[in-house]
Amino acid sequence: MRATVIPSPEPVLLDVKDRTEQFPVRRVYCVGRNYADHAIEMGHDPSREPPFFFQKNADNLFNGDTFPYPSASSNVHFEVELVVALADGGSDIPVSEAMSKVYGYAVGIDFTRRDLQDVAKKMSRPWEAAKAFEKSAPVSAIVPATELDYPGMGAIWLEVNGERKQSGDLNQMIWKLPEIIAELSKLFVLAPGDVIMTGTPAGVGPVVRGDKVACAIDGIGTLSLTVS
Repeated sequence: MRATVIPSPEPVLLDVKDRTEQFPVRRVYCVGRNYADHAIEMGHDPSREPPFFFQKNADNLFNGDTFPYPSASSNVHFEVELVVALADGGSDIPVSEAMSKVYGYAVGIDFTRRDLQDVAKKMSRPWEAAKAFEKSAPVSAIVPATELDYPGMGAIWLEVNGERKQSGDLNQMIWKLPEIIAELSKLFVLAPGDVIMTGTPAGVGPVVRGDKVACAIDGIGTLSLTVS
């Protein structure tokens, strides 16, 4: 390894269920408005338009039970999502080959500074300040695909302080996982270590310090944390 002029950043590593080895994160891609009911609640037409993507930073992902409320915002929203980790990649991947690229699945939350996002939308500005802030994407341990069939359906839900806020099913995704991978690979060269957050059902809403958040996807896992 070549010497560096400053210390190299620590790699971002995520837990894998029942394994001591961890999953190294390269990039994080997110799918916007991928559940029809969520598109409607955000004021958009849920018809099957081409999918659009945005990114978080690799080090926004973390395994942990505390979410630090970010500065510069007074309206931070939860969005529970199916998280997909890739073991392989490529360009222009056919839909028929897309699932062979998957390493495993996890439960995640795409925390969003909604007030900053609303301003960005009105001013036609990018979303990074709203989406790619520190610890904005807690995730559960990854379940390897070798232990789990592709979860094309299954309940996905989130509660705040014991009250159900989001409730949906993976089969309600407008763009299914094989299509997401194929479409992404038309825009980017996908690679091992890439992570995809696949969208959220309706019911997104704010959290405040002290809230207890719990979420789950049937057959994949659970994620619980406290907002600090």
